[in-house]
Amino acid sequence: MMKFGVGQSPKRLEDDRLLTGKGQYTDDLTPDGCAYGVTVRSPYPHAKILAVNTEAARAMPGVLAVYTHADIAEYGPIPCLVPLSGDVQTPRHLLTGDVARFVGDGVAFVVAETRDEARLAAEAVDVDYEDLPAAPTVDAALADDAPKLWEAAASNKLFDWQVGDEEATEAAFARAAHVTELHLVQNRVAPVSMEVRAALAEYDAESGFTFTTGSQGVAGMRGNLANLVLKIEPEKLRVKTGDVGGGFGMKSFLYPEYGLVCHAARDLGRPVKWTGERGDAFQTDAAGRAMQTDAAVALDEEGKILGLKVRTWSDLGAYQSQFGPAIQTFAGGRIMGGVYRIPAILNQVHGVVTNTAPTDAYRGAGRPEATYIVERLLEAAARETGMEVDEIRRRNLLTPAELPYDNGIGLTYDVGDFPGLLDAALENADWTGFQARKAKAEGRCLLYGRGMAFYVEIAGGGSSEEFADLRIAGGKVHAAIGTQSNGQGHETSYAQVIAERLGLELEDVVIEQGDTARLEVGHGTGGSRSMVWGGAAGLVAADEIIEKAKEIAAEELGGEVDFEDGLFRARGSNETRSLMELADAHPGALDTRGRYKPETPMPTYPNGCHIAEVELDPETGVMKVARYSVTDDFGTLVNPMLVQGQVHGGVAQGLGQAILENVVYDEMGQLLTGSFMDYGVPRADDVPLGQTFDTKPVPTPNNPLGSKGCGEAGTIGAMPSIMNALSDALGGQHLNMPATPEKLWRLAQSANRQRAAA
Repeated sequence: MMKFGVGQSPKRLEDDRLLTGKGQYTDDLTPDGCAYGVTVRSPYPHAKILAVNTEAARAMPGVLAVYTHADIAEYGPIPCLVPLSGDVQTPRHLLTGDVARFVGDGVAFVVAETRDEARLAAEAVDVDYEDLPAAPTVDAALADDAPKLWEAAASNKLFDWQVGDEEATEAAFARAAHVTELHLVQNRVAPVSMEVRAALAEYDAESGFTFTTGSQGVAGMRGNLANLVLKIEPEKLRVKTGDVGGGFGMKSFLYPEYGLVCHAARDLGRPVKWTGERGDAFQTDAAGRAMQTDAAVALDEEGKILGLKVRTWSDLGAYQSQFGPAIQTFAGGRIMGGVYRIPAILNQVHGVVTNTAPTDAYRGAGRPEATYIVERLLEAAARETGMEVDEIRRRNLLTPAELPYDNGIGLTYDVGDFPGLLDAALENADWTGFQARKAKAEGRCLLYGRGMAFYVEIAGGGSSEEFADLRIAGGKVHAAIGTQSNGQGHETSYAQVIAERLGLELEDVVIEQGDTARLEVGHGTGGSRSMVWGGAAGLVAADEIIEKAKEIAAEELGGEVDFEDGLFRARGSNETRSLMELADAHPGALDTRGRYKPETPMPTYPNGCHIAEVELDPETGVMKVARYSVTDDFGTLVNPMLVQGQVHGGVAQGLGQAILENVVYDEMGQLLTGSFMDYGVPRADDVPLGQTFDTKPVPTPNNPLGSKGCGEAGTIGAMPSIMNALSDALGGQHLNMPATPEKLWRLAQSANRQRAAA
């Protein structure tokens, strides 16, 4: 085995740069003559815009321009790429000109010599609003007297989506021995990436635009921004992305400022940069989750699942975002049912617009929501029927002999050993030692509970191809792959894959990404697809290089050659040439662009089991995750250390939603959680120490590496396992996220009263 090949854990190559302050993010770039933009935002959640007076702002020091909707009307709106609302459109223009539909909706864009001058001038823009009634929640939007956000729509419910067999599901419930029902709220969460959004545009009349932003893929950003918003040929737009401080889905999307800086750069003939503040992020970044669900599971006398019914109201926000309507439908709706044998499923989703910021993909994008519903239901069903929570799952888990398995709502699971993984998870969590730990905690007057969550997700779904462009120069392989690291460690893991295939050292491979001038095609990072698709593309390109090099080596060495460990060896003479020797002797001859496009593109199905134990102080409502165990099947692990880091980060994010995070609008539609003073995120002492992490890989046959994707799995398992553990600690009482200390204190007092009465 070569040093630092696939399956080993070298330290991240990018960390020296990132940890010593040498990273280069969008806001670090300030070209000569750069001007600065600031967006004027609506303070009203719903209001007619009667007039926008920019005269005073234009006269202020340093101001170069003030744009309103009339100035940018030629551009297309921010697109919804998966509309489910039929003829009803919800166009989000770069600046709204008629109606503001949420707090933060952009009304004007000020550009000045300095950022401070732009801020001051933005405050001088005088907008005449006519306040309108707002509907900031799903319930308010569906009320009989609700104000309509879009006049073309019959109501604020824009679509109904359904998958499954309704007749079979109703029949299953009719013959059930037991039915468990829950009303589940999945709180709206803010992405709160470390690096806020920023955008920089430069314009040249001959070559066109150069646009730089923190993205999750430059090729898709270029296509959408050029074709749909700027309405120019993509060749006239170069998109660049440097280092990215977190994405979580949110940085996949277009935002109004991206078109605005391009317009301003062309109009003013100089670079224009916009960098959002944290307040901009809380107001306008695409939020996640934001849904409420009525769910029910039907069981027979033995605790086997007969049917599952789910009805969800999904809060789309004021506009249908780029992929917003797809998240609870195509992305999460088809994975409903998880790893279980469920003969009949009915899943219904209603898409509702509200006077809030748009929602879209957030780490897991529908799959955490689906897992949360099923795992909360099963845990409650176990309590109601007197079964053990592990046993109810074991009786319903699909077995390896049943795979491939058609889940009946659009997906076919390929491989896995779910019962075997459950056995390993129970051992890793010391399942049998729980009662002793519970007794010890109760001796300290603490409530103690345990929760489980078994998940399967769809990774890389929707992809059909990926690209890798490999060039050899200066003794290095320079590899551009059509994805984009947001902190996952692509510079290391991709280098491992390519270096191993080419027989090189890890440091001989340089990963380059984030520039459409280098690689103008690619499908970006999202849905845990990077290694599955990008890694496979790297292998294809490496294999093509080897074949090209074999032909050249055979010509030089006078006969057929074999390739091994980076050397091409003549069969007759045993004479050799290294890859780099051939590349130096024939500059450019080995360069190649690999395209991974399987004949039948298939997603992968990462799966795993999370087990959480929590302790809760009934006098304060303060909880702590006392133990946390993760056992996953991600297929082939290219770098186990990076995978473990991804899982740890995902668990922290899931924990945040479970106990802390919640975007709150008041009844009038005003944002109450517009800063970190009001919006809680996990801190170091919230995250469980000593998490156990184990993998039981069953490599997938659906890609050359056998990898299944890991980036979102931690979040998927954390939310339900932690909430199930809290419910267990509270004697089985139902609660919804976020489980704040105040909420937990009230439920703990109720649990104490119930125990005293018993």
